[in-house]
Amino acid sequence: MATTKKLKSIKDTLRIVLGVFMIIAAIGHFTFGREAFQAQVPNWIPLDKDLIVILSGVVEILLGISMIFLTQYKAKVGIVLAIFYVLVFPGNIAQYINGTSAFGLETDTLRFIRLFFQPVLILWALWSTDAFSYLKEKKEE
Repeated sequence: MATTKKLKSIKDTLRIVLGVFMIIAAIGHFTFGREAFQAQVPNWIPLDKDLIVILSGVVEILLGISMIFLTQYKAKVGIVLAIFYVLVFPGNIAQYINGTSAFGLETDTLRFIRLFFQPVLILWALWSTDAFSYLKEKKEE
């Protein structure tokens, strides 16, 4: 029982940390990181890069707040956040393929290594919100 409570506490802490991370990233979309985020928008997206950065910043701030405060929907929020990470992954790939320097990623090696962090974020979002258990229960219904 104590292990279960400790694990829940760890998951809650990591869920909140990820929520705070999303809010900080969202603020970056509107301020200090705006140009760097624009550099990540793939050229094949037929919309203004600044518009994409602003809209994704709005989504990020909503997801961050939801991760922290909408605990009764945490599994659903975790799933939506994981989907969001999948949807923005082409920006990371484009940054690597195009050799775009942003966020201190000045070499192809650093840009390549960064690609492996997206799956970590996806798993973090799903695990810390108990989305895996939620999906398993839904499948069994």
